[in-house]
Amino acid sequence: MTSVTLIHSLPFAHGQPAVKGRMRTLPEDFQVREELDFPLDGVGEHVWLWVRKRGANTDWVAKQLAARAKVPLGAVSYAGLKDRHAVTEQWFSVHLPGKADPDWNADPQPDFTVLQAVRHSRKLRRGTLSGNTFRIVIRDLDGDPAELANQWQRIIAVGVPNYFGEQRFGREAGNLERAEAMFSGQAKVRDRHQRSLYLSAARSALFNAVLAQRVISETWNQALPGEVLMLAGSHSIFVAHEMDETLHQRIAAFDLHPTGPLWGAGDLSSSGVIRELEEDAAATRPLFRDGLAAAGLKQERRALRLILQDALLEFPEPGIAAFAFRLPAGAYATTVMRELIEVV
Repeated sequence: MTSVTLIHSLPFAHGQPAVKGRMRTLPEDFQVREELDFPLDGVGEHVWLWVRKRGANTDWVAKQLAARAKVPLGAVSYAGLKDRHAVTEQWFSVHLPGKADPDWNADPQPDFTVLQAVRHSRKLRRGTLSGNTFRIVIRDLDGDPAELANQWQRIIAVGVPNYFGEQRFGREAGNLERAEAMFSGQAKVRDRHQRSLYLSAARSALFNAVLAQRVISETWNQALPGEVLMLAGSHSIFVAHEMDETLHQRIAAFDLHPTGPLWGAGDLSSSGVIRELEEDAAATRPLFRDGLAAAGLKQERRALRLILQDALLEFPEPGIAAFAFRLPAGAYATTVMRELIEVV
């Protein structure tokens, strides 16, 4: 597996972390809370469940909810997968047309609890979030806390590369190996969910390869002629064939972000030197490039940089650091932490 697909081997934007520490010593050391930006109707044939889980993966909780509601697993949906070795609060929805709500906590388990149940007119779809808030505790710090605090301030000021995190690629990047087997015809994948995981892993690897080159050239947080720019807080994009002072100011103010490709069928929307860089990076994994196009995915874009909101660092005890921050949907807290801590 090439190094650009593995998150721990990707180039750093802020230099090698100067501090070491332990992450996820306890599930409570990694807390995630989903955020929605719209109210729920209170009526409808879908029940939205606000669930707290500890040390459990999202798919397993979905199966337990399906069993409690006596519905097929396909009737349960969620916005995104959440870390297993963590304490997370996230939404699920269960399709219950014409049926009464069961007692969601009739069979209490230490792994998860349903905190709230609200009816809504629509099912919960993947990515239906405004963002996630995190609280991450690092223990057994080895290094200068002052240097860690300085690195934290630099990251708040300019952000970090928006790499896809290691979760995207499966255990030991196994989803990439399975994607290779699927694209080469060595394996047939009939399960739609598994196929989607492998396609996403391959697509994410190509994006990380492009972003790694931008980090090496120190252009990951600035725009060049031919750049495809994305309006902050949206997926609206446009091509900047030429750069002017207004665009540079908007980029510096985090109103616009440079982007990289999420590979699929069709032409890249970038041009000039940016397009050449993206094509060269994809050419290092032609099986992924061609397989994603053949699978019918469309060319899309993702911001190259990730900006933290509501960021806070505390040192509650000697040898312990506690980070809190908010990220937009689709971003990974581990891509933030890798610029700060060498996990041991």
